[in-house]
Amino acid sequence: MKKALIISILIIILSIISIAVYWNLPIEVTRKSDIKFGTELIEKIDDYKKSNGKLPEVNDWQTLEKLGLQKDNVEKPVYTKDQNGNYELVYIDGFDGPYLLWNSQERKWTIDFPKIVSK
Repeated sequence: MKKALIISILIIILSIISIAVYWNLPIEVTRKSDIKFGTELIEKIDDYKKSNGKLPEVNDWQTLEKLGLQKDNVEKPVYTKDQNGNYELVYIDGFDGPYLLWNSQERKWTIDFPKIVSK
């Protein structure tokens, strides 16, 4: 009985430590596949901007799907842009942020709230 109690307590402690370690890992580790896919999208969007002189429109799904975005797919990032030629990719996980975000002005992946509000 005493041995089972000690093992149970150790399992709980190890679980808590594992969760704490996971939460403190960098996003490059915990969101590796999302960042990899998003980085590929960024390259395609930047190439589109270079060849067309402008960013793709937010509601031009024919172009956005060719680039790799998918409409109404919660596992893929949401693309937004502003009037100044800046854009964001945001992985919306749940209702409240912060979210995994890439902003073309900062040019890095962060956990933050979107800075460009879609209209």
